[in-house]
Amino acid sequence: MTGASDHRTAFITGATSGFGRTAVHAFLAAGWQVVATGRRQDRLQALADASPPGRIHVAAFDIRDAEATASMIGALPAAFANVDLLVNNAGLAQGTAPAQQASLADWQTMIDTNVTALVTLTRLLLPTLIARRGAIINISSTAASYPYAGGNVYGASKAFVSQFSLGLRADLHGTGVRVTTLEPGMAQTEFTLVRTHGDHAASDALYRGAHPITPDDIAGVLLWIATLPPHLNVNRLELMPTSQSFAGFQIHREP
Repeated sequence: MTGASDHRTAFITGATSGFGRTAVHAFLAAGWQVVATGRRQDRLQALADASPPGRIHVAAFDIRDAEATASMIGALPAAFANVDLLVNNAGLAQGTAPAQQASLADWQTMIDTNVTALVTLTRLLLPTLIARRGAIINISSTAASYPYAGGNVYGASKAFVSQFSLGLRADLHGTGVRVTTLEPGMAQTEFTLVRTHGDHAASDALYRGAHPITPDDIAGVLLWIATLPPHLNVNRLELMPTSQSFAGFQIHREP
């Protein structure tokens, strides 16, 4: 595919559902062109079919595969190679069990996706982002700051994302590259279905009556951050639905 050279280019991971898919539509509607990535080719193709011709480039691969990631970046068409914005959205939680009962395979999947894949892609695109004086928005979570039972490795992986973003800000000082961490609270996407390995009842129960954050909410925030004047940087932005606030400490009492 080809794109017009006067469009800014956003590279959005995890584009096949939730925040990522909605962000693709929002950035296209705002006049950007988009590189959209994810694992599900059929969903990416549907996204491409619903997009303005020549304004989107889709690539299906597993972001946990470092070689596939590097090959994809190296094969970007010239019209999409000058990335102005990286939205590291791909991520997931798996499992709700306490650490002593949790699946080690689930833990490894979260680390591979939320941490290793994110830093790999970021490092590969940094030269382009520096040359373009671009921006990075990393999707973290309120779980990075507020632990809860069963959050274990998911919260830890998102804490890494938030701290890594601050480190990027320090290292990219003077380059003009902006770095933001976006930390949403409860949001209604496929997140809980993935976390519970497909338990629709658990997902429905979590969101029922809560008026959670929506993908449209997040897409609007992403676009706002991306289009701020280049001399402004949002370091960290935490969002929660009004219905969500802070729980008390757990206290175990001996009988």
